[in-house]
Amino acid sequence: MLNYKQRFLQFMVENEVLLFGDFTLKSGRQAPYFVNTGKYRTGSQIALLGEYYAECYLAHGIQADTLVGPAYKGIPLAVSASIALAKRGTDVGFCFDRKEAKDHGEGGSFVGQTLRDGDSVCLIEDVMTSGKAFREILPKLKQEANVNVAAMIISVDRQEKGTGEKSAVEEVFETYGIPVYSIVTMEDIIEAIEEGVIEGREFLGRMKAYRAQYGA
Repeated sequence: MLNYKQRFLQFMVENEVLLFGDFTLKSGRQAPYFVNTGKYRTGSQIALLGEYYAECYLAHGIQADTLVGPAYKGIPLAVSASIALAKRGTDVGFCFDRKEAKDHGEGGSFVGQTLRDGDSVCLIEDVMTSGKAFREILPKLKQEANVNVAAMIISVDRQEKGTGEKSAVEEVFETYGIPVYSIVTMEDIIEAIEEGVIEGREFLGRMKAYRAQYGA
């Protein structure tokens, strides 16, 4: 029986979110694989995606009062993950930030669950490349309330070096003490190809070479 990581990799391949070939990344690196989360665009896809985030949340024993989805990509992720968790008996709140604070009506910088001092929150995002989105949402959260960020969940950890020798995930933990969990990592992708869980054996050598050159 496949575990949730293997099922998620098959899900990404089936929906053309995980692609193999020749890709130029924003960093300028030539990569043998690419993750395009923009391919998630139907109700059934986002519902199932939320299930995988929920499985990751429960697998790591995360305890949070609220899931926070940084605008814009994190919004549907946090909503779908909270629904999936509720179906499993774990009812948590969800909220997301506004790009600009609302100065009328109820006002505020967040929509959804009201954040209060002492609340524990879990950030929900798609990928982490440089950690920029994390560094942008953190001060906004602290301005809203003195919350405790228990963890962050992303779909894929590319496990690549940033500007230094560490990955963005490692830098966030080293700087802020906040663990970042991913549903899958690049190592999981390589292992899934080796075990025949997903296609792509012709790219296996290049995947390993890329990991050896850029891996953190």
